[in-house]
Amino acid sequence: MRINSIIILLAVAFLQFSCAGYYDTVMKSNDVDLKYKAAHEYFQKGKYKKAADIFDNLNLLVQGLPQEDTVTYYHGLSNYRYGDYETAETSLAKFIEVYPRSPFIEEAKYLRIDCLYRGTYRYELDQTPTRKAMMVISEFMYDNPGSKYYPVCQEMMKDLMERLERKSFESAKIYYTMEDYKASRYALKNVLKENSENQYREDVLYYVAMSSYKYAFNSIEEKKKERYLDFVDDYYNFISEYPESKYRKELDGLFAKIEHYTIKTEQEKTEETE
Repeated sequence: MRINSIIILLAVAFLQFSCAGYYDTVMKSNDVDLKYKAAHEYFQKGKYKKAADIFDNLNLLVQGLPQEDTVTYYHGLSNYRYGDYETAETSLAKFIEVYPRSPFIEEAKYLRIDCLYRGTYRYELDQTPTRKAMMVISEFMYDNPGSKYYPVCQEMMKDLMERLERKSFESAKIYYTMEDYKASRYALKNVLKENSENQYREDVLYYVAMSSYKYAFNSIEEKKKERYLDFVDDYYNFISEYPESKYRKELDGLFAKIEHYTIKTEQEKTEETE
């Protein structure tokens, strides 16, 4: 029994050594046909890292040969399958630029998009990769309206746009959290100047109104009435767009307080002049 186990272990070790030896031989060889065949064999077996390495090694050897575009494409595809999306994106971008008429072009463009999409970050972090991905996706959708990847690209764009819009809203809202209500109102209004269709529009307008109210409320008495007028404007802007909003009751209550405050101050002025 122990002898059989030893034989099996030796056989496995021999096979592993043989495979490693074959891979090393292929990598050291300048035989284009051998490398090309081996790279595809590794790819078909799901050994994408080895396939990627051999395709990369082949790049210089196949320049000017019929296999040139296939090698570049499969180098990108192998890295994509392996999970090295950064290397895959670089290789696929090169392929798209050099071989725009290749039969692999639509697939390559989509795979590059997927690499860029996977390289984006949560809304709290730097959104430079998000903007780059959106630009490439937009170009693809414009050029390929009938593509089978079009619906997937739409979903990607929707997700990435949500991140940008939330980033914009949350960045402006920081001033509100810091209780700098004057800066908060200004920053939040700028969010809608930059993108009036921001999907957080209701929340933005709510915090605009709350900023103007709190800024006025915390002002010296001589400035309060004038500054409450900003809240009144913001209040009417809000309820005209969102009459059924979850924020309506709270803002109605603040508006009623201001009306009461205005009536009271007017009465006090009248009494002073009498």
